Amino acid sequence: MSDEDTSTILDEPQNPSRAARVRARRSGQFSFWSALTSVVTAAVVIATLFTMWTPANLFSNQMFSELMQAWRNNPTLSSVTPTPLPLPIIGIVSGHTGNDSGAVCADGLTEESVNRTIATLVQAKLVAEGYQVDLLDEFDDRLDGYRGQVLVSIHNDSCEYINDEATGFKVAAASSTSYPEKAARLRDCLVDRYQKATGLPYHPSTITPDMSSYHTFREIHTETTAAIIETGFLFLDRQMLTGHPDLVADGVAAGILCYMRNESVSPVQITP
Repeated sequence: MSDEDTSTILDEPQNPSRAARVRARRSGQFSFWSALTSVVTAAVVIATLFTMWTPANLFSNQMFSELMQAWRNNPTLSSVTPTPLPLPIIGIVSGHTGNDSGAVCADGLTEESVNRTIATLVQAKLVAEGYQVDLLDEFDDRLDGYRGQVLVSIHNDSCEYINDEATGFKVAAASSTSYPEKAARLRDCLVDRYQKATGLPYHPSTITPDMSSYHTFREIHTETTAAIIETGFLFLDRQMLTGHPDLVADGVAAGILCYMRNESVSPVQITP
């Protein structure tokens, strides 16, 4: 400290104005050094941070692993579950089930029991392929306005001997539909795949108006693509229908999958 300063301090009580000027000068010197110290400290901190957060460090495997581990350990981040899409809906009508026996053979075999066995197998096969499948009765209440991508009704033909030509299957597309081209494609898929699976001949000459105007077609929603299949004659085709129902169900399921997956198929002959 200089003699002038010492003198000034000693003289403060006698010269307050001069003492105030000295204190102000000292305060200014302190503020300057304080600010300079703060700037230098901040610079060191920033330099350190930039050194740590280089791109190599920021995106290193170690940092990424630590971030992933933190995400796994945080239940609020990992608890979001995506909403699954609804499964496509397919309706399978087991002909005559819940209503009557249908055709009855001399030994008591009923069309209804054959239809139900095949329909149940078809349902299982389509469920295994990832579809939601409704197994429906002949006059099921759910058929009123039923909405689905596809509906197929399964039936069989007479237990009586008609002639040697009374063998094979037949398929009719729904006549009351908003999209007849879709119903026709479903019919074509069923004919093609069922014939390949079973080896039974297609029998279009015996398709009746009762099939194309089947009552269920009028009950379901007009946008539901529908068809009816008679998988065989219970007299001449009985061995196939009762002895190999799994093969019969394979053919029906393959026809439905052909339609659902938009597989290629050739148009077939319709009712003459």
